[in-house]
Amino acid sequence: MSNAAPAPAKGRIRQIRQAYTITKKSDRNIGLILLLTFLVAGGAFAALGLLTFGSSVFGLVLSIVFAVLVGILVVLIVFGRRAEKAAYSQVEGQVGAAAGALQMMRKGWDIKPAVAFTKNQDVVHRVIGRAGVILVGEGNPSRVRNLLISEKKKHVRIAGEDVPVLDMIVGNDEGQVPLPKLTKRLRKLPKKIKAAEMTALLYKVKALDAMRPAAPMPRGPVPTSMKGQRKAMRG
Repeated sequence: MSNAAPAPAKGRIRQIRQAYTITKKSDRNIGLILLLTFLVAGGAFAALGLLTFGSSVFGLVLSIVFAVLVGILVVLIVFGRRAEKAAYSQVEGQVGAAAGALQMMRKGWDIKPAVAFTKNQDVVHRVIGRAGVILVGEGNPSRVRNLLISEKKKHVRIAGEDVPVLDMIVGNDEGQVPLPKLTKRLRKLPKKIKAAEMTALLYKVKALDAMRPAAPMPRGPVPTSMKGQRKAMRG
């Protein structure tokens, strides 16, 4: 009978190590921060445990176990947030960064990277959800704005008057959406269409997409590194 650890457990440990290594490149104090987080959170809950369970041997053991478990949980939460922030900081400004962030969104969203692009690698991505059609541009603001105007006209025509067609540009200037806040901004959009209407809308845009040339989306560290860190945090 084999005593080897289950493959999924080994895989999760490997993912967490990889996420830690990537995070440490831009967050050099991550190790110290996590250690202090564990000590503070564990110490606080150890004291709470002693007050709750008493100072007997049984109470002491329960307090230590309780403190360790809570400390680990808080460390994982802090690590997850800082790892995600580090991932965004490392890819921000790179071509395809917005596409990588959008593809991390869960069920209920249809993501189509690079529905429009220029030879200078200015890109417009399309997101379809209960909020309607959202066109997300990244690249040079003036060139992207022209792309967005053109794409918005096409999608308004095919989606119909009852479906909202929104647009936004990813960036740090006024009126733009910072990359780390992109998915959060999309999730906060009010729901304007029903699930059945979204399904019908997806069929409509297929005709539009069929007439497009293949998009030369870059493949590389942007989507992969972000996906790896998010997967590690989910376990």
